[in-house]
Amino acid sequence: MSETETIQQTINIEVAYAEPEQQLILPVNVDVGTTVGGAIVQSGIMIKFPNLDIENSKVGIFGKATVMTTVLQDGDRVEIYRPLIADPKEVRRKRAAEGKVTKKGGAGED
Repeated sequence: MSETETIQQTINIEVAYAEPEQQLILPVNVDVGTTVGGAIVQSGIMIKFPNLDIENSKVGIFGKATVMTTVLQDGDRVEIYRPLIADPKEVRRKRAAEGKVTKKGGAGED
């Protein structure tokens, strides 16, 4: 291998988390082969959000659900998801039971 050839040993990724009052995306340089879980720890995001329960949080890469053991690629954005407070289906059922109309397009009124 010549001096001009180099092997990329680190990659640049981002770790993102949001609460209603604060959102944060941290750029992190990690070793090739780093997993989602490893990147979260290396990012230090749990220091910024001490109540973050990473053990029970769902994670994804660019909006696609994944697991903590997924190996990251250069440019990936790890997203940590909060649990839903309300089930969207239940909210719609409750709204329908209360007689509230939702706009959905389709048949018009006469």
